[in-house]
Amino acid sequence: MAAGTGASGARPRGWSAARIPAQEGRTAVVTGADSGIGYVTARELARHGAHVVLACRSEGRGADAVARLLSQVPGAHAEFSRLDLGDLASVREFAARHVRRPVDVLLNNAGVMPLPYARTADGFERQFGVNHLGHFALTGLLLPALLRVPGSRVVTVSSGLHVLGNIDPRDLDSARHYRRRRAHARSKTANLLFTHELARRLDAAGAGTVAAAAHPGLACAHLRAAGARREGRTAGERLAALATRLVGQRPEAGALPSLYAATAPGVAQDSFTGPRFLWWRGAPAPSWRAPWTRDDETARRLWAASEELTGVRYDLPEV
Repeated sequence: MAAGTGASGARPRGWSAARIPAQEGRTAVVTGADSGIGYVTARELARHGAHVVLACRSEGRGADAVARLLSQVPGAHAEFSRLDLGDLASVREFAARHVRRPVDVLLNNAGVMPLPYARTADGFERQFGVNHLGHFALTGLLLPALLRVPGSRVVTVSSGLHVLGNIDPRDLDSARHYRRRRAHARSKTANLLFTHELARRLDAAGAGTVAAAAHPGLACAHLRAAGARREGRTAGERLAALATRLVGQRPEAGALPSLYAATAPGVAQDSFTGPRFLWWRGAPAPSWRAPWTRDDETARRLWAASEELTGVRYDLPEV
């Protein structure tokens, strides 16, 4: 199926982690795998036989996550490897350690929630730098490892909140007038535009790799709460926790769209999978996305800017 078609066909109702196909002999890299949906994603891939690389910024939390995973899935194959998506030097070091062996699944899961204005180690606005540019660079640097595997997948985790903000090519860094929630929405739109353009270029190259996107619905209150704590907004922290209890879902459910996109048969180029019910909860299903996330010209411009900012260029044809 050509890139840009969006849906990957009807998903079976009630799809769960139990339906993940056997993953023996496959390697999966999961960013931000020390907690939340990233941890659950890594654990379930390992449970089904994959060798999982937990790519995390904190060595202590990453090592703890591996230990927890091995206690829950005895005999699993899992390792920690340090990755700071807010530091391109760290991204390059990580890729250099892992590009020599085939990678079957790259799951671009890590991200930061709306935060006060801050910059990455390379001087980029933190949400755009971590959520988009870090993963853009990582995917490009690991591309040779992915292209070695027929049917490999790149799954990038976006958010239903992308509808709150299209990117502004003249102000990618949100430097003119920073609003943390709008900057977050723009970074999540960037995730979808990246998926769209990567899918188009993979198809143009005749590659067997699939680029897809997913979102967890309302399942990331721990990230929202962390942002509230950084700003001393205890009321916001309580509200985030309450919202998830009332209408959200646990990380085990929030991870299902990512797991589906990473493992289920027939997932199409440029598809977007999320919870079935109102974007919030339920089994994985095709998810609506804003029309601007499939705009070819905007996607090309973002790609060109991302190559310039990161210094990472993909060995794929322009389309």
